[in-house]
Amino acid sequence: MAMSSSLLWAVDIFGRVYTLSTVGQYWELCKDTQLEFKRVSAVKQCCWGIACDHQVYTYIFSGDVPIRYQEETYENQRWNPIGGFCEKLMPSDRWQWSDVSGLKHQQLDSFTLPSPHWEWESDWYVDENIGGEPTEKGGWTYAIDFPSTYTKDKKWNSCVRRRRWIRYRRYKSRDVWAKITSHDDPDQLPDPFNDISIGGWEITDEPVGRLSVWAVSLQGRVWYRENVCHRNPEGSTWSLIATPGEVVQISCGPYDLLWATLWEGQAIVREGIDRNNPQGISWSIVESPSSENGIMHISVGVDVVWGVTKDRKVWFRRGVNSHNPCGTSWIEMVGEMMMVNVGLNNQVWGIGCDDRAVYFRQGVTPSELSGKTWKAIVSGRESDRSQTGSSTSLLSAGCFFTDDIQNQANAIIHGDADTSSDTELPSVSMNLANTPPLGAAASNSGNAAGNQTAEISANLTVDPLDSDQGEAGVASTSNEKANLEKHKSSTNQNPSAELQWTNIDLKEAQKHPVLSVSTFAETSSLSSLGMFSVGAEEQYGADEHPLWAWVSGGGCLVDSHSPLKWFSVPSGLTSSVQSLSLSITPAQTAAWRKQIFQQLSERTKRELENFRHYEQAIEQSVWVKTGTLQWWRNWKPHKWMDVRVALEQFTGSDGMRDSILFIYYMYHEEKKYIHVFLNEVTILVEVLNEAKHSFALYTPERTKQRWPIRLAATTEQEMHDWLALLSMSCCESRRIQGPPSHHAIWSVTCKGDIFVSEPSPELEAGPHLMPCDQMFWRQVGGHLRTIECNNRGVVWGIGYDHTAWVYTGGYGGGFIQGLASSADNIYTQSDVKCVYIYENQRWNPVTGYSSRGLPTDRYMWSDASGLQECTKMNTKPPSPQWSWVLPWSQDNERLRPTEALGKGTSWLHVGTDQPFISISIGAFYQVWAIARDGSAFYRGSVSPKKPAGDCWYHIPSPQKQKLKQVSVGRTSVFVLDKNGNLWYRQGITPSYPQGSTWDHVSNNIRKMSVGPLDQVWVIADKVQGSHSLSCGTVCHRTGVQPMEPKGLAWDYGIGGGWEHITVRGNATEASRVITHDTSEEDPARSMDLEDDESKGKTEPSKTTPLMVSEGQELDRNAVNC
Repeated sequence: MAMSSSLLWAVDIFGRVYTLSTVGQYWELCKDTQLEFKRVSAVKQCCWGIACDHQVYTYIFSGDVPIRYQEETYENQRWNPIGGFCEKLMPSDRWQWSDVSGLKHQQLDSFTLPSPHWEWESDWYVDENIGGEPTEKGGWTYAIDFPSTYTKDKKWNSCVRRRRWIRYRRYKSRDVWAKITSHDDPDQLPDPFNDISIGGWEITDEPVGRLSVWAVSLQGRVWYRENVCHRNPEGSTWSLIATPGEVVQISCGPYDLLWATLWEGQAIVREGIDRNNPQGISWSIVESPSSENGIMHISVGVDVVWGVTKDRKVWFRRGVNSHNPCGTSWIEMVGEMMMVNVGLNNQVWGIGCDDRAVYFRQGVTPSELSGKTWKAIVSGRESDRSQTGSSTSLLSAGCFFTDDIQNQANAIIHGDADTSSDTELPSVSMNLANTPPLGAAASNSGNAAGNQTAEISANLTVDPLDSDQGEAGVASTSNEKANLEKHKSSTNQNPSAELQWTNIDLKEAQKHPVLSVSTFAETSSLSSLGMFSVGAEEQYGADEHPLWAWVSGGGCLVDSHSPLKWFSVPSGLTSSVQSLSLSITPAQTAAWRKQIFQQLSERTKRELENFRHYEQAIEQSVWVKTGTLQWWRNWKPHKWMDVRVALEQFTGSDGMRDSILFIYYMYHEEKKYIHVFLNEVTILVEVLNEAKHSFALYTPERTKQRWPIRLAATTEQEMHDWLALLSMSCCESRRIQGPPSHHAIWSVTCKGDIFVSEPSPELEAGPHLMPCDQMFWRQVGGHLRTIECNNRGVVWGIGYDHTAWVYTGGYGGGFIQGLASSADNIYTQSDVKCVYIYENQRWNPVTGYSSRGLPTDRYMWSDASGLQECTKMNTKPPSPQWSWVLPWSQDNERLRPTEALGKGTSWLHVGTDQPFISISIGAFYQVWAIARDGSAFYRGSVSPKKPAGDCWYHIPSPQKQKLKQVSVGRTSVFVLDKNGNLWYRQGITPSYPQGSTWDHVSNNIRKMSVGPLDQVWVIADKVQGSHSLSCGTVCHRTGVQPMEPKGLAWDYGIGGGWEHITVRGNATEASRVITHDTSEEDPARSMDLEDDESKGKTEPSKTTPLMVSEGQELDRNAVNC
């Protein structure tokens, strides 16, 4: 699998900017070589820098999608009896040309480009759409007066009208350094800049690509660049941030961490940075780790801080996090650095104090943020590669091709060596002695220098991520360097011959190990034969590595599995091979190229010819299934339309399948279609509809809208066939197969269908929280009323007839048959559900009670609410898997005797003073229960040795509320009352496990579940989307932290039609360290034994209510229960 590349940026002492790719082996000079830079700060999408003129520049990478910005203005007109609509407006009206609010005057010629780096894409044009629907030609929308609601239809009372003019501008300065021009007041312009740092892209997702750009001027003042985002990569203005002293240098992390250093040697930390205030609120001062030497340089990451003091010592700050950005103490690290830089994944780079080489910190992991050891990056420059292209290709030819070329190479090498000066002979013979393809082995009797170099090479060839060998190489530097200097003085008496050795330093050799020719052959390619300009590299000698002044890894993603090529010498960089290449003429190189290309072509033909009669192992194919369904159309009037449906399933060259669903429909006698990628579908679910056999298809966007794609089939069997096929295709697109995992989230719809979702680690915690509308739900065969699980894979459920069922590990069943279903662990499930319909009658003075009612009355046969007509004839079973077992009869409630059960040995009766309807067991053996009268109870002294506890403690319910459900997590206890209010138990401690008070969290809740990590999930009664209202919606409580156990807000997921959810098994992401022994912990369980949902008026929420429009009635488009 190819690894995505990212770039490490660096500046050498001559001010030139280089980049090193994580999949590359050479430093590449930045394209714009006219500027000289002091410092740079990079992220994935761009790089900001300060040039030697102390001005700020930005380098935006080119991409497939251009950076565009939409400028808009509105043309306003009013109607008068003489000339109709005209430009003459009343004095109290808005401007003729204005913004959308009408408060700002905006003429077409008042719009200018913000900087020379932008260009207009087109001229102004009229937007002829309103709310996604086309308007009349001219784009006018009409209203009664300003401001009002505008419509596309002109009415008799339309007195004003307006239309929107649009013009796009595009950012053109990409892949070049663009100077940041300032439009600020000349009196408020920033001083010349000295340092810059960018970060903060993880604080918020709005707007897209938002960055925090911080800069320090030569006067020691801190500036913040406003409004830097994807649509505005330059930002708008500079804002001055007050500081407690003169600042030298600043560093910004990807989140809310910002540190700076003062002239006095102290560090200051910015506090209060969040999505609403990215500039922060105040500064805190952190003292230097050494009283004699202040902090000279600082760099921060996600939750780490590294610093360099004035004596070049490197320090690591312990205890840094979002709650404590100042940390706790300093730890001194090994090594001396000019500067350090923290990048993605908290990886660390530095520039050595003595050799000015770039070093990489090995062993940095989430559990060991300080890492283990420093390792030098010894990658060469791209121009070094071009200088040795001919020799590399020569050695490759000798390794990979026939003996003729090998012998020819030997002849050429010796011939050139004989005619050259004697000063080159030791160099050539040394390389020939260490060339296995040319000499088969290193010669022991030839050149002593060759043996010495080969030994050094063997000792210093290290694995890219092996820290132990790197440390060993550094430890043995002094002895080997002494031996090498002694050998040089004894064997090379000629001063000109000694010039070949002057640049060889053993400490440097450890970073540039001398490789044998076999290594060149393995790593070189024909592409290395190309010639590159080396004019920009004249400051360095042929064997000298660049001297670096600055490094930035903010956009460089390196993990422990990245196969980096930075720690071994690129092929063809030794001085001997470079001197060898000078004796090879261009004509000889051209001849070798031609011969190599011919032999490659012949070998390819010869090898392919032997396999032509074989069938292709993996074929790219397309499979299509078509059919006719009905589609609930998106526009008014909403109704069912006959559509043609096609499912295209294609197999790629890698053998993976993906699918697209096309829905073809007619609109104004024109054939159109909508398409859905099945890898974007989050759920396929049947819709409870008496008139149609319909199902709904959700994507994340349609979940937000509460407006799924609804399709209906003529028969239920046809609907199930499509459901089975689409479900299997969705699972294949997402590479999901087999039974659910132990940490799966289970849910039940109002029809009793069971759905399961595999939780992502980013669902509860992480740098990018996963919205729950992106969760993928798949159906598991079966039918239940409620379900519960734990994180050991045990799943139990209760049917409508109160029968208990346990999950066996199978999957499929029902309408999911064939390959999408397991062959074993599939059993027959039976259930009994009582269906109630109500006969309503009205009394009149003549006949008494009769089935004749008033026109305003409810239906004579209806459901419990009276809003839905339900007769004996039109009430049908939920699906073909159900059948009537008894005829309709009156519900006369009677008591019947219960048979006495024999006493068992596995269960012990726990006495209660009244029946319980809900019970839950959490961590630390917390047992809470809800009684039938709505009161709460806590069981005391429960332990592994005494699982029954000793007594019940009555917990007063919230005032005037009757509880119906309880769920206990690790430290949190939540209850739900019969009016749909969610409550949190405050004040629970180990010494007082009953807690103290109830805190209201939200209203509009139907069911809830608290997981083993205290995560909170609920089924909401009503959730308003952008297009419709849904009943029975899965919602996730976000922001649940140890200091905020009630959470902060709701994240809306799949719905409606959901009845029950359990997250008791989801322990995939431990957001806090677990200090107790989980092996003895009783698996958390929660089971509702009675579903008594009396509907009452919900109390107004004092915290964060679920989004619902109380006044909006359910319409036909709402997907409900």
